[in-house]
Amino acid sequence: MEQWIEFIGNNLLLSLIWAVLAFMLVFGIVRSRLSSIKLVSPTELTMLVNRQNAVVVDVRADVDFAKGHITGAKHMPLNDLVQGKAKGLEKLKSNPIIVVCQAGVSAQKAAAALQKQGCTSVSVLQGGMNNWQGASLPVVRSK
Repeated sequence: MEQWIEFIGNNLLLSLIWAVLAFMLVFGIVRSRLSSIKLVSPTELTMLVNRQNAVVVDVRADVDFAKGHITGAKHMPLNDLVQGKAKGLEKLKSNPIIVVCQAGVSAQKAAAALQKQGCTSVSVLQGGMNNWQGASLPVVRSK
Protein backbone atom coordinates (compact mmCIF):
# COMPACT_ATOMS: atom_id res chain seq x y z
CA MET A 1 0.00 0.00 0.00
CA GLU A 2 2.86 2.36 0.77
CA GLN A 3 4.20 1.78 -2.73
CA TRP A 4 0.90 2.89 -4.28
CA ILE A 5 0.87 6.07 -2.23
CA GLU A 6 4.49 6.75 -3.11
CA PHE A 7 3.82 6.09 -6.82
CA ILE A 8 0.81 8.42 -6.84
CA GLY A 9 2.78 11.10 -5.01
CA ASN A 10 5.69 10.87 -7.44
CA ASN A 11 3.50 10.66 -10.56
CA LEU A 12 0.57 12.92 -9.77
CA LEU A 13 -0.22 13.89 -13.37
CA LEU A 14 -0.08 10.29 -14.60
CA SER A 15 -2.26 9.14 -11.70
CA LEU A 16 -4.79 11.88 -12.40
CA ILE A 17 -4.97 10.89 -16.07
CA TRP A 18 -5.57 7.24 -15.12
CA ALA A 19 -8.31 8.25 -12.68
CA VAL A 20 -10.08 10.38 -15.31
CA LEU A 21 -9.88 7.57 -17.90
CA ALA A 22 -11.25 5.03 -15.41
CA PHE A 23 -14.12 7.37 -14.52
CA MET A 24 -14.96 7.96 -18.19
CA LEU A 25 -14.94 4.23 -18.90
CA VAL A 26 -17.22 3.40 -15.98
CA PHE A 27 -19.52 6.35 -16.76
CA GLY A 28 -19.83 5.28 -20.41
CA ILE A 29 -20.66 1.69 -19.50
CA VAL A 30 -23.27 2.69 -16.91
CA ARG A 31 -24.82 5.25 -19.24
CA SER A 32 -25.15 2.77 -22.11
CA ARG A 33 -26.71 0.14 -19.81
CA LEU A 34 -29.32 2.59 -18.50
CA SER A 35 -30.10 4.16 -21.87
CA SER A 36 -33.35 3.29 -23.61
CA ILE A 37 -31.56 3.60 -26.96
CA LYS A 38 -30.41 0.13 -27.96
CA LEU A 39 -27.36 -0.70 -30.06
CA VAL A 40 -28.01 -3.17 -32.87
CA SER A 41 -25.59 -5.17 -34.97
CA PRO A 42 -25.79 -5.27 -38.78
CA THR A 43 -27.51 -8.67 -38.55
CA GLU A 44 -30.10 -7.34 -36.09
CA LEU A 45 -30.69 -4.32 -38.34
CA THR A 46 -31.42 -6.63 -41.26
CA MET A 47 -33.84 -8.70 -39.19
CA LEU A 48 -35.64 -5.59 -37.88
CA VAL A 49 -36.07 -4.23 -41.41
CA ASN A 50 -37.31 -7.56 -42.79
CA ARG A 51 -39.55 -8.63 -39.90
CA GLN A 52 -40.79 -5.40 -38.30
CA ASN A 53 -40.60 -2.89 -41.18
CA ALA A 54 -37.92 -0.88 -39.39
CA VAL A 55 -36.90 2.42 -40.94
CA VAL A 56 -33.20 3.15 -41.41
CA VAL A 57 -32.32 6.84 -41.00
CA ASP A 58 -28.88 7.91 -42.21
CA VAL A 59 -27.62 11.14 -40.58
CA ARG A 60 -24.31 11.48 -42.42
CA ALA A 61 -23.38 14.34 -44.72
CA ASP A 62 -24.76 14.39 -48.27
CA VAL A 63 -21.39 13.46 -49.75
CA ASP A 64 -20.96 10.43 -47.49
CA PHE A 65 -24.55 9.30 -48.10
CA ALA A 66 -23.97 9.48 -51.88
CA LYS A 67 -20.79 7.38 -51.59
CA GLY A 68 -22.81 4.51 -50.17
CA HIS A 69 -25.75 3.84 -47.88
CA ILE A 70 -27.93 0.99 -46.69
CA THR A 71 -30.67 0.02 -49.13
CA GLY A 72 -33.88 1.89 -48.37
CA ALA A 73 -32.24 4.28 -45.90
CA LYS A 74 -33.80 7.72 -45.54
CA HIS A 75 -31.27 10.53 -45.55
CA MET A 76 -31.88 13.18 -42.90
CA PRO A 77 -29.11 15.52 -41.83
CA LEU A 78 -28.22 15.41 -38.14
CA ASN A 79 -28.94 19.12 -37.62
CA ASP A 80 -32.48 18.73 -39.00
CA LEU A 81 -33.23 15.86 -36.62
CA VAL A 82 -31.83 17.68 -33.60
CA GLN A 83 -33.84 20.81 -34.44
CA GLY A 84 -37.04 18.79 -34.90
CA LYS A 85 -37.25 19.33 -38.65
CA ALA A 86 -37.42 15.63 -39.54
CA LYS A 87 -39.79 15.51 -42.49
CA GLY A 88 -41.41 12.20 -43.34
CA LEU A 89 -40.94 10.53 -39.97
CA GLU A 90 -44.22 11.71 -38.46
CA LYS A 91 -46.09 8.72 -39.90
CA LEU A 92 -43.34 6.27 -38.91
CA LYS A 93 -43.03 7.10 -35.20
CA SER A 94 -44.57 3.79 -34.18
CA ASN A 95 -42.19 1.77 -36.40
CA PRO A 96 -38.74 0.78 -35.16
CA ILE A 97 -36.24 3.42 -36.29
CA ILE A 98 -32.54 2.63 -36.64
CA VAL A 99 -30.20 5.61 -36.87
CA VAL A 100 -26.96 5.23 -38.81
CA CYS A 101 -23.89 7.48 -39.01
CA GLN A 102 -20.30 6.78 -40.00
CA ALA A 103 -19.02 5.31 -36.73
CA GLY A 104 -22.05 5.22 -34.42
CA VAL A 105 -21.26 8.30 -32.35
CA SER A 106 -23.37 11.10 -33.85
CA ALA A 107 -26.24 8.66 -34.32
CA GLN A 108 -26.63 8.59 -30.52
CA LYS A 109 -27.40 12.31 -30.54
CA ALA A 110 -29.92 11.90 -33.37
CA ALA A 111 -31.57 8.93 -31.63
CA ALA A 112 -32.00 10.91 -28.42
CA ALA A 113 -33.60 13.75 -30.41
CA LEU A 114 -35.99 11.31 -32.10
CA GLN A 115 -37.05 9.92 -28.73
CA LYS A 116 -37.78 13.44 -27.49
CA GLN A 117 -39.94 13.94 -30.59
CA GLY A 118 -42.11 10.94 -29.68
CA CYS A 119 -40.56 8.01 -31.53
CA THR A 120 -41.18 4.92 -29.44
CA SER A 121 -38.54 2.44 -30.63
CA VAL A 122 -35.20 4.00 -31.58
CA SER A 123 -31.94 2.09 -32.04
CA VAL A 124 -28.45 2.89 -33.30
CA LEU A 125 -26.34 0.75 -35.63
CA GLN A 126 -23.34 -0.18 -33.52
CA GLY A 127 -20.18 0.92 -35.32
CA GLY A 128 -22.21 2.72 -37.99
CA MET A 129 -21.46 2.36 -41.68
CA ASN A 130 -17.89 1.35 -40.85
CA ASN A 131 -19.27 -1.78 -39.17
CA TRP A 132 -21.81 -2.37 -41.97
CA GLN A 133 -19.17 -2.20 -44.70
CA GLY A 134 -16.71 -4.17 -42.54
CA ALA A 135 -19.25 -7.01 -42.52
CA SER A 136 -19.25 -6.87 -46.36
CA LEU A 137 -22.93 -6.00 -46.50
CA PRO A 138 -24.33 -4.27 -49.60
CA VAL A 139 -24.46 -0.52 -50.04
CA VAL A 140 -26.27 1.58 -52.62
CA ARG A 141 -24.43 4.45 -54.26
CA SER A 142 -26.20 7.63 -55.33
CA LYS A 143 -25.31 9.47 -58.49
